[in-house]
Amino acid sequence: MKIFLWLLGFGSVLYVGVCVLLYFQQERLLFFPDKLAANYQFRFPQRFTERWVTAPDGTRLHGLLFPTNSAARKGLVFYLHGNGGALDSWGHVAPTYTRLGYDVFLLDYRGYGKSQGRIGSQAQLLSDAEAAYQQLLPHYPEERTIVLGYSLGTGIATWLAARHHPKQLILQAPYTSMRAMARRHYPWVPAFIVRYPLATDDILPRVSAPVVIFHGDQDEIIEYQGTLALQAALKPQDQFITLADAGHNGLTDNPSYQRHLRRILAE
Repeated sequence: MKIFLWLLGFGSVLYVGVCVLLYFQQERLLFFPDKLAANYQFRFPQRFTERWVTAPDGTRLHGLLFPTNSAARKGLVFYLHGNGGALDSWGHVAPTYTRLGYDVFLLDYRGYGKSQGRIGSQAQLLSDAEAAYQQLLPHYPEERTIVLGYSLGTGIATWLAARHHPKQLILQAPYTSMRAMARRHYPWVPAFIVRYPLATDDILPRVSAPVVIFHGDQDEIIEYQGTLALQAALKPQDQFITLADAGHNGLTDNPSYQRHLRRILAE
């Protein structure tokens, strides 16, 4: 009996210790930034300019703006990328949208690329996106702005679209919430441990703009079956598009995605 109680006590202490570690160190599990030197020279086959955004706390955030070559500029795609890399690897998505007449702005979250600081809270992450959006508003009216998020960026994009009135919200491989993902992968972790809930399912009903969701049915990172639950939050005019045989990566280059995108942006 004493051995059992000792093992139970040891297990409880270990469990609490692991939970405390996860609570304070989860940035290491969620974010995988690549840092770039301040003098790093980007190389892309099309024109671009480097843009700087000052966050509310004074942190300088870095972005890239790719202008379209189209004589009839349709507007802006405000792109929020996934949890890994930096703009040197994310910039390759821009031609997909510039070819269709849209300028493209991509933001590196703090601690990514040339952006200063490090992510410390969900509120900070969201306010950084808000600051970048506000800086571009004088140049790109909301009725001509498409907010687009990929993977991690979908929760941020949904939050941003719910606060504003963009032309459209496009989500690539979204999740219902980070807490739901944690329950599926780590059912032993209490929900309150997740300090970045990014509850897309709760926020999506507040988005007034048309919404288009793309998800590959072979996604190995964000479960496709779980994302289907977001359909309940969509308006009648919104769309949920399944990309057959597509995984998590490479959605922008997927031929089916590009066909649907041409149709959607032509409407």
